[in-house]
Amino acid sequence: MKIAVRPLVESDLAAADRVFRLAFGTEFGLPEPLAFRGDSDLVKTRWRADPPAALGAFRGEELIGSSFAARWGSFGLLEPTMALFEAWRTRQAGLFTFPQSPKHVALYQKFDFWPQALTAVMSKPVEPRQERGQWSCCTGNPASLRACAELTEQIFPGLDVQREILAIGNQDLGETVLLPDGGFAACHIGKGSEAGSGVTYVKFGAVRPGRDGPALFDRLLAACEALAVERGCSKLVAGVNTARHAAYGRMMERGFRAFLHGVAMQRPNEAGYNRPDCFVIDDWR
Repeated sequence: MKIAVRPLVESDLAAADRVFRLAFGTEFGLPEPLAFRGDSDLVKTRWRADPPAALGAFRGEELIGSSFAARWGSFGLLEPTMALFEAWRTRQAGLFTFPQSPKHVALYQKFDFWPQALTAVMSKPVEPRQERGQWSCCTGNPASLRACAELTEQIFPGLDVQREILAIGNQDLGETVLLPDGGFAACHIGKGSEAGSGVTYVKFGAVRPGRDGPALFDRLLAACEALAVERGCSKLVAGVNTARHAAYGRMMERGFRAFLHGVAMQRPNEAGYNRPDCFVIDDWR
């Protein structure tokens, strides 16, 4: 079987979406695999965010697999994706896979990714609160983007999620919450985003490191929940690596409960920002 790998173009996206849902719906044992992730959209939104980072595997004209890479995470066709990371001069690469699957872990180890701590993908019912708190929504202006980039640089040199923030704004996928004294959360909201109907999903969130980190993190979680209330959502979803123990514990205290576990694998085999002192929300799916 001869397989060709090339960048995905817009006309490939319907097939890529079908393969994505079929593969994961089958993996999770859904009676209707194509119903996986409901009316959320991961394929088109990620392609629009960075088309050159999307690769497809083709058997003749048939698309049989896809990979979407980002400068702060990856999943999919590893060999050509690794070439992207080399071209981007990525310092550290990470991915999320199934901890119960030896074949998945072994596959990624061939590319020098090594399993580390579990990542908990968590959710909680949204509870309306009397006080909104102090936060605003990022408009994508240079000053806001620069502030977010400076914050993530303090957490891990080279970590930069401006592409995620811009994708949310440009595609009208949700909002990015900003705390006035050091924190932000890039959130997908509702149908057509990575969240799906009735859900606010924190794609990435972080607060300024230091002794005020725990209090800022509590305020960031409250702001995300307030945003969900304002947008009429009933559920808030957010992931956290369990090596960020303090952040994980505070999320459980606020009522978050895990519905999915993955294992973080990194190349090289270093902690990166999966450290106890980091108050960061993400899950690398």
